Amino acid sequence: MLNIRTMTAPEVMLAVEWAAAEGWNPGLADVPAFLAEDPGGFLLAEEAGRPVACMSAVRYGAGLGFIGFYIVAPEMRGRGHGLALWRAGMARLEGRVIGLDGVVAQQGNYRKSGFALAWNNARYTGMTRPTPPPVALPLAASMPFEALVDYDAACFGAPRPAFLRAWMETEGHLALALPRRDNGGMRGFGVARPCREGVKIGPLFAETEADAALLLAGLGQHGHGMLTLDVPENHEAAVRLALGLGMAKGFETARMYVGPVPVMAREKIFGITSFELG
Repeated sequence: MLNIRTMTAPEVMLAVEWAAAEGWNPGLADVPAFLAEDPGGFLLAEEAGRPVACMSAVRYGAGLGFIGFYIVAPEMRGRGHGLALWRAGMARLEGRVIGLDGVVAQQGNYRKSGFALAWNNARYTGMTRPTPPPVALPLAASMPFEALVDYDAACFGAPRPAFLRAWMETEGHLALALPRRDNGGMRGFGVARPCREGVKIGPLFAETEADAALLLAGLGQHGHGMLTLDVPENHEAAVRLALGLGMAKGFETARMYVGPVPVMAREKIFGITSFELG
């Protein structure tokens, strides 16, 4: 008999290992930030006490949810376990706008659950690091936290204060900001974090391509190895920024929603948090 329940924090690390096996290259310390925002956001399906499938169904703010980390153990596929878990995750987010970054070829299956395509995201990677910025950029923590939350919410589509604080403050993560010269506000901010392979940058939100490039130059000095940026394919400036660093396009995902697409300042989105986690 299949049992579906909330994962404990240690159990979520099993999902991370499965994600790594799928080639998703998760961050070394991704999980605490998502659990900080929604402690019940990871679900596990088990059969006779054995984990067989996992997924995240994280709640943000009052009206947004995001599904990710949807994995069935390879040897247990084709038995209906994934579908049962999917239904449980959707039920957990019922009444909210629900987003996901899904396999492009599986869009037909997602449409059966009411999802509609909004745009595609793509992963860009490269070994070349940007030239260091001409001046040191301030840490995002030096900015008023409320201002960071508001800026992030305007780009993400919902407030996620607990996630954001943990994402910036986790050991090994680097969060930088670009202050405005006039009124003390922000022109953008971004976070770099070490992953199984190299460093991922995300989010990367900025007023202009030049501002995003400056942030990317600062964040790109963090860590070593491969640099990864997950980019909305319909944002030409973001794609141009990635290609300008010599990054190569890897796999794509379909960003889909049940319900209206959240209001976002899409022109400011130069890098998303991570498609496999949402």
